[in-house]
Amino acid sequence: QVQLVESGGGLVQAGGSLRLSCAASGRTSSMNAVGWFRQAPGKEREFVAAIRWSGVDTYYADSVKGRFTISRDNAKNTVYLQMNSLKPEDTAVYYCACQATLRGSYSYTTAYDYWGQGTQVTVSS
Repeated sequence: QVQLVESGGGLVQAGGSLRLSCAASGRTSSMNAVGWFRQAPGKEREFVAAIRWSGVDTYYADSVKGRFTISRDNAKNTVYLQMNSLKPEDTAVYYCACQATLRGSYSYTTAYDYWGQGTQVTVSS
C-alpha cells in the first residue's frame, strides 16, 4: 500500500502563494499518478491537478490553470503543488491522492486508490 502525507497549508491573503507537499511512502514503485483534490465546506470534492509518476504529463482544472503548478521529485517520493495568485474561492482542504491501478480519469476521485489526510488552505480577502 501507499501512504500519503500532505503539508504546507496555511492562511494567506488573496494574491499570495503557498506550496503544498505530498510525501509518499510504501509501495511507491506501483504508483501510476498523483493528484490533488480540494473540498470546500458544503461542496463536493473537486479535481485540482495531477501528474504522472513517470513521464512529464500534467493535468489541471480550468479554475487553476495558469496559477497552480504541479511538480514531482521522484528521488524524494514527493509531489508539490505551487499555488500562486490565490483567491478566496481557493479556500478548501487540499488532499493528495495516489492512483495505483490505471483506471478512470485523472480528474475523478474514484480513479484513485489512496488518500492523504488533507491540509487546510485558507485565503482571506
